[in-house]
Amino acid sequence: MTPRATPASLIGSFALDVVLIVAFAAAGRSSHDSDVLSGLWQTAWPFLAALAAGWIVTRAWRAPAAPIRTGVGVWAVTLVGGMLLRMASGQGTAPPFIIVAALVLGAALVGWRAIAYAAARLRRRTTVD
Repeated sequence: MTPRATPASLIGSFALDVVLIVAFAAAGRSSHDSDVLSGLWQTAWPFLAALAAGWIVTRAWRAPAAPIRTGVGVWAVTLVGGMLLRMASGQGTAPPFIIVAALVLGAALVGWRAIAYAAARLRRRTTVD
């Protein structure tokens, strides 16, 4: 029951996903007293590549703001793919990091979609009543 995606909503949705992943990587680097900017790309790229795969696997362009249909799938592919790419590139995948990444990415990638969905339902309800 999501409205048809427009080019602007597609670009905005993908851009928001990218910004949230970069923010996740920056926060992680910052929390470990790392130089945020110098290693940001190294930290973010596995998750950004997995995000692109997640959009393809879920066909996110069909309903980019759908929390369940798109958000959960994009989150799962981004998390698992990001961790696999981190392992393949010699980056850490300690269990506590996987847990934190799962929670933060889930809240980010599914969360904004759930908020958008709830706001759209509320708007529809107030215009119908």
